[in-house]
Amino acid sequence: MIDSTFSPNDILKAYRCGLFPMADNADAEEFFWYDPPQRGQLSIPRLHIPRRLRHFAKKFPFDIRVDTDFAGVIDACAQARDVRPKTWINAEIRNLFIALHDEGHAHSVECWKDGALVGGLYGLAFGGVFAGESMFSHTPNASKIALIHLCARLWRGGFTILDTQFLNPHLMQFGAFEISREDYLQQISAAQAQNTDFILRGLNEADLLETYLAANPAALP
Repeated sequence: MIDSTFSPNDILKAYRCGLFPMADNADAEEFFWYDPPQRGQLSIPRLHIPRRLRHFAKKFPFDIRVDTDFAGVIDACAQARDVRPKTWINAEIRNLFIALHDEGHAHSVECWKDGALVGGLYGLAFGGVFAGESMFSHTPNASKIALIHLCARLWRGGFTILDTQFLNPHLMQFGAFEISREDYLQQISAAQAQNTDFILRGLNEADLLETYLAANPAALP
C-alpha cells in the first residue's frame, strides 16, 4: 500500500527489485505492490506476428508517434470497457507515471488516425528493461500495431527484456511466456547496467519497422 508521499524515484527502485503497483480499481485511493511467482515476458527480437497482422503493419495504417500524448494514453488505458469493466490504474498510479514520463523514464507508443489517438501502450524503461504496463485500442488492431512498433524500437535501442507482468490471451498470440520470479530478478539485475536508447532521435519509423520485420523470422506463422 502507498500514500501520496511516494516519489517517482521510489517507483523506479521498486521496479528494479521486481515489484510493480496495481490498484483494486480506478477509484481506489491506494494501491498495492505485486511480486508474482511467475512473470510474463515477450521476446523482443522474436515477437510472433501473425502473417495477416504483419502485412497490415507494413501498410502503416496509423501514424505512429512516441511520447506525444502520454497522459492521453494512460487515461485511455484506465477507462472501463465492456470487455474490461474494471481497471487497476487509479489516480495515484496515473500521477506517478506522468511524473516518471516527465523525467524521461516512462514512454508511450501511440497510434493516431485522422488526428485522433486511437490506440497505444505505455511502460517504464530502466537499463535494458522495458516494463509494459497497459495498452488500449479504440479501433481494431491499434494496440497490436503499437506493440509491434514498441518491439522494433526496443530491438534497435538495445533493450533485452520486455516484461508483461502477467499472461493473457491477447499477449499469448504474440508468443508471451513465463519465467520464474528468481530468473526474472537475475535477468533484470544484469540488464540494469545496459546502455539503451528508447527515443532513437532522427530514425524514420518506417525504416525502423522494415528493418525489424526483416530481421524477425518469428514473424512468420
